Amino acid sequence: MPVITFDQAIADSAQFNKRHLLLGNGFSIACRADIFHYGSLFSRADFSSCPEAETVFGLLNTQDFETAIRALENAATILPAYVPDGVDAIAKMQDHAAALKEILIQTIAGNHPAVPPEIEDDKFWACRAFLAHFLAAGGQVFTLNYDLLLYWTLMHGDDPVGDQINLATNDGFGNDEEDPDAEYVVWQGEIGAHDARVHFLHGALHLFDSGSELKKYTWIRKGVPLVEQARSAIDANAYPLFVAEGTSAQKKAKIRHNAYLYQGFKQFTANVKTGTHCFFVFGHSLATNDDHILIRMARGKFKKLYVGIYGDPLTEDNQRIMNRANELAAQRHVTNPLSVAFYDAATAMVWG
Repeated sequence: MPVITFDQAIADSAQFNKRHLLLGNGFSIACRADIFHYGSLFSRADFSSCPEAETVFGLLNTQDFETAIRALENAATILPAYVPDGVDAIAKMQDHAAALKEILIQTIAGNHPAVPPEIEDDKFWACRAFLAHFLAAGGQVFTLNYDLLLYWTLMHGDDPVGDQINLATNDGFGNDEEDPDAEYVVWQGEIGAHDARVHFLHGALHLFDSGSELKKYTWIRKGVPLVEQARSAIDANAYPLFVAEGTSAQKKAKIRHNAYLYQGFKQFTANVKTGTHCFFVFGHSLATNDDHILIRMARGKFKKLYVGIYGDPLTEDNQRIMNRANELAAQRHVTNPLSVAFYDAATAMVWG
């Protein structure tokens, strides 16, 4: 299929009432590949607390944390069929899978840019212009990333000598009714989140589940950089709301057991079931470990899916992405066909 430019995709999508955006890790890699690429995270990870788990990456010939976590969890599931007395090994695999999740979030927090000024203003301005195609036009943004780049972009000001962009940044958080002057804001629940336009489908570094409520750390309330707040919390064994389960089914199970994540999932589902809407995908490989999200697209009613492709469309990775997108479209019921278009992700100039 021919690959069009992002501007051509946007122009074509004008036929729909709303356009929505699904972001994958490529969104963050496009800004700082030296930090957010899985290979970069692996090279910076500290496996001293669980050195045996590091060998899993070598055996699998990967630097992808989710692949390693999924392999350990799957192995723990099937081992009883082959090693009846392997209870200790099963427990060890499960413990190592949990340890890798903690190492991943510690690595992201430990190597994340400390404050927004570490990223050039013109990158934020370009990203705000990109997001405006969705948030300023009545659409919603759904991200599968854990980092703070999207949040920082939404909070950043526009170019003082350029056009001002009115982004809808509601993410469903507000003052704690019992402590309105708290150093954090809390999720307002399903009713209060009904108007949310930005959804962190797999959690994020600045979202912490305290048990009784979901807190969002903010810089403006505390005057301490968000990454520093996250690091301090992690050091105290309080981890962010974070979905890093290995398989799609495991991710879905965790999402269903958290009210905030499930509400975002329902918002996504509601929009893919709206026939007058369309969806853009940027920075996602359409891998099966996110089928809990992708299958909703296949079963939806929205008419058109625009998928971003990096570089030569004939590369093995891009051919796999294009084939997967077409497979999702082929799963649609004949009464609600899905059309797929591919655009050159570089032409979106997300970070300038």
